[in-house]
Amino acid sequence: MNREEIFLKYQAQITKTPFLLDIEKAKGSYIYTKDKKKYIDLVAGVSCCTLGHGHPAIINAVKQQLDLHTHIMVYGEFIQEKPLELAKSLSDTLPSELNCTYLVNSGTEAIEGAIKLAKRKNRRKKIISCFHSYHGSTQGSLSAMGTEIMKEKYRPLIPYHEHIRYNNFEDLNILQNDVSAIIIEPVQGGTNFIVAHQGWLEEIRKRCSQHSIELIFDEIQTGFGRTGKMFGFELFNVVPDILCLAKGMGGGMPIGAFISSKKNMDHLSTDPPLGHITTFGGHPTSCAAALATLNELKKSSIIESIQEKRDLFQHHLKHPKIKKIHGIGLMLAIEFENEKVCQDMVKQVLNNGVITFYFLFDRKNMRISPPLTISKEEIIESCRIIHQTLDQ
Repeated sequence: MNREEIFLKYQAQITKTPFLLDIEKAKGSYIYTKDKKKYIDLVAGVSCCTLGHGHPAIINAVKQQLDLHTHIMVYGEFIQEKPLELAKSLSDTLPSELNCTYLVNSGTEAIEGAIKLAKRKNRRKKIISCFHSYHGSTQGSLSAMGTEIMKEKYRPLIPYHEHIRYNNFEDLNILQNDVSAIIIEPVQGGTNFIVAHQGWLEEIRKRCSQHSIELIFDEIQTGFGRTGKMFGFELFNVVPDILCLAKGMGGGMPIGAFISSKKNMDHLSTDPPLGHITTFGGHPTSCAAALATLNELKKSSIIESIQEKRDLFQHHLKHPKIKKIHGIGLMLAIEFENEKVCQDMVKQVLNNGVITFYFLFDRKNMRISPPLTISKEEIIESCRIIHQTLDQ
């Protein structure tokens, strides 16, 4: 059996048509395969590799931590340097009411923890989220997902989950005293990067405060600089009660977090204790990578360069076959006439040396979410290849 056959037989598959690139290494904005081909990476592991591949700050931080120790104990028992520094640094970076961090392993775990925290605080059952939202694939986050086709085969799911239309004011009338929490993506990551309206988020914040509803922001994709701000909520000056992070947080290492006030978080430690537990959450190696990513974003001009880089993509991606470019920052959705054109383009562009991707719920848009460190020259070259492919 060759490597492709082994991969398809022994690693569980999630689609019948994987890309099947056989990876040798990755560096910066490039991925190299074992057949000696080089690809410009415009996906960054689906918004995970914030600083590109093999960034020295992350590599050095991980190596230093490995020399000290890896896993020591289940979450929350021992004081460990990197989880401690990361939690403190996040608190220093965020608004004062978001000052206590629970570290987990992924985005879906962050959502699960946030839902539990909301229910534990206000003792209510109902959770609201949006149609076409994506929050993960475990039971709680899947229940919150806003697309039935992804859920129907896994029912029964968790009850008391209801959905509203994104950016729709009328649907906000559902926010009453029986609601525990509402989960909102400032930018919908499973569709074509739809951006929330300022007034809509302000109205949600107002109603949540009126009815003691926990406002959960799912910033698993928007956090850590991707929108042109460190966190997406900064675009709107609307602060959530609970903030969920993952993906770009680890700079390529697995980590997630849900963040709230110390007063809120204390609900998980009493009556009963161990209200939320995880074995590997706050793993010191992943925390070292996340802390290095956060520090690099804070001390550099990477975030300040995001809008200029977006403008460069938009300038060089003008073509009759491109109907519109959606999104914000380095979250770009390239809209084509229909699903077939988009699917063909993703495959053809890949064959020509550029990695793009699909969206879960809008298949006529091509996803571009490159490393934030991508250079202007790499943007221009990738756009040239896309443009050339469109002309074929």
